[in-house]
Amino acid sequence: MVDTFRSPAISALVAGLCLGILSEPDTVFKSFYEPLFRGLLSILMLIMGMEAWARFAGLRKVAHAYILYGITAPIIHGLMGFGVGLLAHQLTGFSEGGVILLAVMAASSSDNSSPPTMRTALPEANSSAVIGTSTGWGTPVSILSIPLFMALAELMMG
Repeated sequence: MVDTFRSPAISALVAGLCLGILSEPDTVFKSFYEPLFRGLLSILMLIMGMEAWARFAGLRKVAHAYILYGITAPIIHGLMGFGVGLLAHQLTGFSEGGVILLAVMAASSSDNSSPPTMRTALPEANSSAVIGTSTGWGTPVSILSIPLFMALAELMMG
């Protein structure tokens, strides 16, 4: 558990939060992130996709429970995020788009962070299960669940 908080991903997240608090976000975003974001995200997704494809066959050998989790977890996590967003909407006036975005972020929360975290925390574990499940199954389900969250927001928020 402690190793997770010491991971590079968490360190980068905390550093990003500190930068956002201490600086003007618009200046930092426009000068640094805006030009680089699309290219770096594309490279990250390409690398994750290639690694998931290379390990996809190994996932079928491990267990069907991983595949079931990879399909159901993004929807469950997204619904939980939607519930939190809906509560924030009722308490603070959180926007409909914010509720949808929170649901999508919750649905895809393990897609990018779980493979490096699992590699660090459990190096002896079968990484094909984690990478294949999160990237091979979780990411498409997260993307395909966006219309569900949009319809829920329209239904519940008007």
